[in-house]
Amino acid sequence: MAGGQRSAEHLRTAVLYARVSSKEQERGGFSIPAQLRLLRTYAAANGITVSREFLDVETAKDVGRIGFNEMIKLLSRTPERRVLLVEKTDRLYRNIRDWVTLDEIQLEIHFVKENLILSANSRSSEKFIHGMKVLMAKNYIDNLSEETRKGMDEKARQGFWPSYAPLGYRNVQTSNGKRIIEIDPMIGPQISQLFQWYATGLYSLKEVTGKAKDAGMLFRKTGSFVPRATIHNILRNLIYTGTFEWNGKLYQGLHEPLVSRELWDRVQEALRVRLARRHRRVKHDFAYSGLIRCGQCGCAFVGEIKKSKYVYYHCTGYRGKCRQKYSREADLSASFGEILSQIHIDPELAEWICELLKKDQEIEQRAKRNARVRTDEQIARLQSRIDGMYVDKLDGKVQAEFFERKKAEWEAEQIQLLKIVQDDEQIHPAFTAGAEQLLRLASKIPQLFKAQAPREKRRILNVVLSNSVWHDGVLTGQFRQPFDLLRDARRAAESTDSYFGTASRDFENWLPGLDSN
Repeated sequence: MAGGQRSAEHLRTAVLYARVSSKEQERGGFSIPAQLRLLRTYAAANGITVSREFLDVETAKDVGRIGFNEMIKLLSRTPERRVLLVEKTDRLYRNIRDWVTLDEIQLEIHFVKENLILSANSRSSEKFIHGMKVLMAKNYIDNLSEETRKGMDEKARQGFWPSYAPLGYRNVQTSNGKRIIEIDPMIGPQISQLFQWYATGLYSLKEVTGKAKDAGMLFRKTGSFVPRATIHNILRNLIYTGTFEWNGKLYQGLHEPLVSRELWDRVQEALRVRLARRHRRVKHDFAYSGLIRCGQCGCAFVGEIKKSKYVYYHCTGYRGKCRQKYSREADLSASFGEILSQIHIDPELAEWICELLKKDQEIEQRAKRNARVRTDEQIARLQSRIDGMYVDKLDGKVQAEFFERKKAEWEAEQIQLLKIVQDDEQIHPAFTAGAEQLLRLASKIPQLFKAQAPREKRRILNVVLSNSVWHDGVLTGQFRQPFDLLRDARRAAESTDSYFGTASRDFENWLPGLDSN
């Protein structure tokens, strides 16, 4: 079996994990039973005793994974339980954080459908390719949500608010099954009163919030008072005029407005007047303002121009006098460049990884096609039995009651086989395109950063890095996902000496199945 060999010691116990979304259940209700059947059969065939089973059914309202979290707690506190059985990669991980969490526990994970066993003793190439699969599985999960967004966009185009009702409205279902919003008879009039108060210009947000509290305005679910930030958002929200914004576009809603557009406009003007009093104009666009914290006291680093042309950064000293010295922008740029170079992947290596992922996907698809052929043959055999017994029934060789019972059994088997095929076909991530895009971006980021204007440099750093700290001339930062994975991928490549030297020789060291052991 690929992905590391079983240890000489007989595996005694393991836990198994199965996960399905509510939408997958709606399409057949078979995924969890199918996963459990597969994993239990695998355990029995390999002499593994399953000590615990953890299940998760995710819904749109509740995205937490109770079963997964309980499994992590159990595995963390029981060192003797270090074997986990799961159907495949995208059943186990929803994001890269899950991968890191399980990696820290140092498990032996059996991905049964992918014919892979991953453990601390697995080759670096296998760990790296698995990491890329985790990353691309997350991209696939993100892509699945696009279908939901399309439906919500269409609902918005028809004039229906496509999400949870804002405060002052409530969600209801019409007789034809459509979910719409209508005015909440308790809170709706209070929302109208908020606009009327603020439009006078006599009250601040704080004072309007106090008046709302005195009037008894509460959240529907929690029963708590509505805070100032929420009041501010309400006053800025167009939906109360009958018009709403969805994904950057304005739509005329079919719901009843709570305020007129004229009143809403007066409120916006009152808000602008108050905000203008606190507005300060920025005279220079500093590349790194707001991106770096002082390593001495934790305050922000801000830019300043010296002698009308030199840019320096210094600690604000907000928490008291700080001994951190002024730093030149050029020094910070050089330090950021060094950090970004950690995610650079040689273009030739990137191309090789993409080719390997393509081959891996081809193997998986070929296995699926073979399984489909075998399943079709089983379904055909069952149909042949039904047809043959029907002829026997007509000839009087079998009783009608017996025929009906066997026919029902065989048709149920056919349905289960079809469901298994559908389950496999639903999970078909377009891994390769996402991988190529990510790898090629990583190979260009250091060069792109050097060539950009300050505003674009800040955008790149916001996407790639977080928690940047400057302390005594040394800059540190944390890579955001998925760039932390690319940084780790390069380190893994360098640790096996596969990143240097001739490409043909180095890449052979990474190819699965070529280890000397």
